[in-house]
Amino acid sequence: MGTGAEPTQEAAREPGRVDSPEEAEASRKRYDASAYERPSVTVDVVILTVRNGRLEVLLVARRHWPFEGMWAIPGGFVGPKESLEAAARRELEEETSVRDVFIEQLYTFGDPGRDPRTRVITVVYYALIRADTLRIRAADDAGDAAWFPISELPPLAFDHARILDYTWQRLRGKLEYTTIGYQLLSREFTLRDLQAVYEAILNRPLDKRNFRKKVLSTGILERVDDSRKAGPHRPAALYRFNSAAEQ
Repeated sequence: MGTGAEPTQEAAREPGRVDSPEEAEASRKRYDASAYERPSVTVDVVILTVRNGRLEVLLVARRHWPFEGMWAIPGGFVGPKESLEAAARRELEEETSVRDVFIEQLYTFGDPGRDPRTRVITVVYYALIRADTLRIRAADDAGDAAWFPISELPPLAFDHARILDYTWQRLRGKLEYTTIGYQLLSREFTLRDLQAVYEAILNRPLDKRNFRKKVLSTGILERVDDSRKAGPHRPAALYRFNSAAEQ
């Protein structure tokens, strides 16, 4: 006994056959978009910075149901005429007043029960922002916005704890084969500044001598004809990232 529906005329056609213009037009007229359930699509933007030697993430307090009063990753629904990246950049600017910064699509989370409102698939982006460029403001649907060390998070709404754990894991991995950490530095920086960024992301101390030897051996740092005075010690040499050397 068969368990499936009888094959339609379209399904029975020989493989590789293309509809004639007339058949294509007939199919277009028969197509009914309302016959299919449509999940909602959101973007969540994990906004990261390094402050006081720690990797921190921006969270907002939800004002409305569901999870009202709980902390969450900033995000929102994607508009019908909006690309995913455009929606992510809009949310980033609304939450931080920051634009034109590094932003990258990370992963898609779509477990059916992740949002009690309806079936919601979220595309997660992350942004690395220097602390001195931030002017944080909560969006209209958020009660407050605050920075939290990514290693010491409060209870989070939705599946956002899982999202942040995955983001941190991926970021640590990227340090091994990309120059992503430089996004968190000023244009000119000391080797001490650079090591502080790496230690914040990895959440552990690094041996100073080995770190400097490894970084300088890559050839992607360019010495600046200047230095920075740091207390009673001799001035620290300044460097900048040489993107041409990475090619």
